[in-house]
Amino acid sequence: MAALASAARSRRRLIPYLHRLLHSGPAAATAATAAPSPSTSRFLRHASPVPRTPDHSPYLRFPDARVSTLPSGLRVVTQAYPAATRMASVGVWVDAGSRFELPGTNGTAHFLEHMAFKGTGRRPNAQALEVEIEDMGARLNAYTSREQTTFFADVQARHVPVALDVLSDILQHPRFPERAIQRERGVILREMEEVQGMMEEVIFDHLHAAAFRGHPLGDTILGPEENINSIKKKDLEQYISTHYTCPRMVVSAAGSVSHDEVVDRVKELFTEFSTDPTTADQLVEANPAIFTGSEVRVENVELPLAHIAIAFKGASWTDPKSIPLMVIQSILGSWNRSVGVGNCSGSSLARGISDGNLAEGLMAFNTNYRDTGIFGIYTVAPPDTLHDLSRLIMAECRRLASQVSEEEVARARNQLKSSLLLHIDGSTAVAENNGRQMLTYGRVMPFLELFARIDAVDCATIMETAKECIIDKDVALAAVGPISNLPELSWFRSETCSDDEFTRRMFFAKAQNN
Repeated sequence: MAALASAARSRRRLIPYLHRLLHSGPAAATAATAAPSPSTSRFLRHASPVPRTPDHSPYLRFPDARVSTLPSGLRVVTQAYPAATRMASVGVWVDAGSRFELPGTNGTAHFLEHMAFKGTGRRPNAQALEVEIEDMGARLNAYTSREQTTFFADVQARHVPVALDVLSDILQHPRFPERAIQRERGVILREMEEVQGMMEEVIFDHLHAAAFRGHPLGDTILGPEENINSIKKKDLEQYISTHYTCPRMVVSAAGSVSHDEVVDRVKELFTEFSTDPTTADQLVEANPAIFTGSEVRVENVELPLAHIAIAFKGASWTDPKSIPLMVIQSILGSWNRSVGVGNCSGSSLARGISDGNLAEGLMAFNTNYRDTGIFGIYTVAPPDTLHDLSRLIMAECRRLASQVSEEEVARARNQLKSSLLLHIDGSTAVAENNGRQMLTYGRVMPFLELFARIDAVDCATIMETAKECIIDKDVALAAVGPISNLPELSWFRSETCSDDEFTRRMFFAKAQNN
């Protein structure tokens, strides 16, 4: 009975509150503004339909990243934070990727990544290295991109010194046995076959070829089959001696680590790399990448869907436009039909595509390099919707230069910040983030600073950036599949003109004809 009485009292207290909440009119809203009640403010705080910019400072006070530069030019960055698991991640980030390969040697950087694990003088073969890593319960991995190569290990904190020993050994004393090179050719060729089945990877390789035609940045990371079959030991050794130099390398560690201990261990072990002062920036300046408005089309009627990427010239890592373009990427958004929320998405492009049943999915992208970048839209669609889909995408890109609301920019900023935080969950991601930033910025940008830069982007900044990067600018296009209904590249180029720009160009053309 006591419980029933208590429930009845709770209902009596709740019903008047619900009545005020549901039936409050403009007058009540005005009164609430003048003297907000605690219940109303709680409701608005958690359910406001208008996105706002919150104060992030209480949540972003991560431990500071510590940086030391050794006399050789090698940099060491660590970020220590309490870890209940007592785990750590440590790796070597090298300012060298496929864009730095000599003509005719495309694929060497990636081949070297594979061969680094095939044995050293003290670890004679891949099996000895693998057993040592597994005995520690560790994980050793690597990856190659167009501008960077990374070797890293995830280990228990007490094994960080051993992990650094392994990393220094495989990079300073690789053996490159001929039998292992021959065997690895087959491994990489099989990897190439797997990549050819990943349409997103294929499209972005084609897009780079279209955007940077005739430049190493437009080459694939794996390289062509003929190069994989011809790369020799001397090519690998030359690449290491030329590009694996102390000023172009960063040792990054995160998790349960001690900065001073890591620095001392690196001083002891990383002693045989070249100290050639040539930087990646100097090499890029000597051979800059030029954005070319061209296309790569591969007609394949056997595929059920068309895969299309439309791109504009973006920004380099240090370009002031890089942050606004990140927000533009968030405004354009991403969507997949299997998720089923297209018509409820904050992205107007996703809503339009979902309502019109024009595509199976879309993804905005924004990729930065040292001297340039690309950003745009990747979409997968049935062949009969390609023209309408292309019109909608280009109209949305033009809209960004003239009609952007503060609400959608605020929403995009919040989504971007959430995405960035989700990508640094764990010691591996923190070490990767710090190593990459040391190579690209020369420092680790605190999240409070990064978020302040993002929050400074308003709708005027978005429109100014879109005008500069989209309106009357060249377009790179990559398309694979049943694409006979896809408009020509010249059509996409014409769709970058705003109405005023289009009128001006037509008037100028008529004046010339007269």
